[in-house]
Amino acid sequence: MILDGHSPAAIGQAAAALAAGQLVAFPTETVYGLGADAGSDAAVAGIFAAKGRPSDHPLIVHVTDAPAARHFAREVPAVAQRLMKAFWPGPLTVILPRRQGSASAAAGGHPTVGLRCPSHPVAHALLLACATAKPPVHGLAAPSANRFGRVSPTTAAHVLAEFGDALMVLDGGPCEVGIESAIVDCSRGVPVLLRPGTLTHKRIAAACGERLWLPHEMADASPRASGTLESHYAPQARVRLMDARALRSALDVLGPEGAGIAIWSRAALRTASRQLLRRRMPDDPAQAARELFAVLREFDAAGVRLIWIETPPDAPEWAGIHDRLRRAAN
Repeated sequence: MILDGHSPAAIGQAAAALAAGQLVAFPTETVYGLGADAGSDAAVAGIFAAKGRPSDHPLIVHVTDAPAARHFAREVPAVAQRLMKAFWPGPLTVILPRRQGSASAAAGGHPTVGLRCPSHPVAHALLLACATAKPPVHGLAAPSANRFGRVSPTTAAHVLAEFGDALMVLDGGPCEVGIESAIVDCSRGVPVLLRPGTLTHKRIAAACGERLWLPHEMADASPRASGTLESHYAPQARVRLMDARALRSALDVLGPEGAGIAIWSRAALRTASRQLLRRRMPDDPAQAARELFAVLREFDAAGVRLIWIETPPDAPEWAGIHDRLRRAAN
């Protein structure tokens, strides 16, 4: 059931459903989330069941603002406070030591919890309405609203295609960012970038005010975090990443054949085949991020067997797209 996310009545209906332990999908600036009361282990169990997601794989909890993070976090280190001030509301998740007894199921039983304050107006209105619901909901556990490991949704129609009309979906239009938030672990004394997003390493490091580490630079294992499995964001079709030269060579070998193959590339490609499904990758990384998951879903809907994608530029602004494509192709 799709509701107008900009309607106060729809927001109130969704908040009441969440307070009653139900699931509601809602838009954020990154992707659509499948939300439940983060403080209710029973409600959160519904997320894991609906997605087919392992219950020890933690979820991100969405909150109204930085002070609301303290409902779930045992402590908020200074570096996390600086990141919140710089990027909240926005596409950044911080991992913090979890308050005992709080959001246990949402955190997958781990001693840390991932927190984010979304900037989308529909998400913000929903969180505010939840905070004043009876009983109050202090935060929403909300992974991407899709089956586990599959392509994330960036429109309400994508969510409907995943879960059907029985799920309540607040429609806030297409997501502006298009890929999931960056994740920084602030629970270990130094900040560690666990997942890139559209915020660059340089911008996050500047806000940290200290060195921003990468997981491979750490001697001990990072906490589990949402969306960091080696295989993730995967369409039904097999994805292969190639540079422009390899793509041109593959098309030469293909000749007039091409049924069941789709291509997303920046380079101009000539082919004798009229059966290929082709879309142009934008030169602007922000626009490419916006389109990425929608393009993969379009290719799947067309029933292609193979998706050939031109490897994006090796530049900091493309790091989040690199990450999603690498996992989709793994």
